[in-house]
Amino acid sequence: MNKKTTPADLFLGILALLLISVSFYQTWLGLQQIFGPASLVIALVLSLLLLFLCWMLRNAKLEGRPTGSLVGIYVFIASFCFIANFNALYTRFMKTDIYTDELREINKTFMALENNVESKLSYKYNKITTQNIEIKKKQLMEQIKDPGNKGIGTRAQALIKDIEKLTDQKVDLLTPVGNDYADLSERMGHQIDNMVSDLSPEERALKTDLNNAALKWNKKIQDLLLLSKKEKDELSQGVIDESLAEYNKLGSRAQNVLGNDKIHFEPLVSQTQEVGKIGFAFEHAIKNFGMYQFVVLAGCILLDFVIVIIILLVTNPDNNRNNRGSVFITKRSGNTLIPNK
Repeated sequence: MNKKTTPADLFLGILALLLISVSFYQTWLGLQQIFGPASLVIALVLSLLLLFLCWMLRNAKLEGRPTGSLVGIYVFIASFCFIANFNALYTRFMKTDIYTDELREINKTFMALENNVESKLSYKYNKITTQNIEIKKKQLMEQIKDPGNKGIGTRAQALIKDIEKLTDQKVDLLTPVGNDYADLSERMGHQIDNMVSDLSPEERALKTDLNNAALKWNKKIQDLLLLSKKEKDELSQGVIDESLAEYNKLGSRAQNVLGNDKIHFEPLVSQTQEVGKIGFAFEHAIKNFGMYQFVVLAGCILLDFVIVIIILLVTNPDNNRNNRGSVFITKRSGNTLIPNK
């Protein structure tokens, strides 16, 4: 007589199939970065092995046989799935946050480079006065371009008076060419720079280009961060690569203009190029470990290891079931015929 399928067998089988099916899909996604199209076959083989080992473990427990070696093999194979699952899940749900962190860091690096270069330039005034003039100058340039009050209006004139007090010099009120207030803003900024600094043409051009780049990328990044999650994921890498290329170009230029003794520059490489790679997922999770990282970790453990734990906990040896149908143990009943001699 064959072994009968019990409700426990059916429940554990369905549970194992569901969990390992999800694990198969995530393993497939997580291994694509390494194995490419072959990741589908590898994920399928690993998942089938896990299902087979679950069945073997269930039978071994029912028959009272040792399960240590089977558990060891299961853990070894499931570890590959766990790593791939973590990479796939973490990358999928954390990609936007990773891009956002990188973009904000780029904003900070532009500001840091701009401040570093400005601190190495020669000015006619002390550091505090120079910083105050620079702040007023930037406010003036933005005010001139303000769509609600373009040109040198009341607010712009007030800023100009503040600059004149700080520099003890007269600021010429320039006029726009047509309606090009952006050009007017740049020319007013250049005028104030010339009043403040004793810079060479190369240093003045570097300072202007750095200031423009910092403003440009700050605006682009802020606009990008306001987009939807899908749009951010699609556009962020391009913005990151382009902004870092300009940052590295300006940093190298600053080192050439000011000299190695004044400024030391090291080019930056995008960290988000590593998004999707297994090593990056674990490294980022460890550095930024929190509730979300814990949830992803727990989810991956659930997918790959909880089924074998359940099988080991709920399955007990069943001697009656094991012996059912054995020709050596089943007793026969009936009359015994003894032939006459």
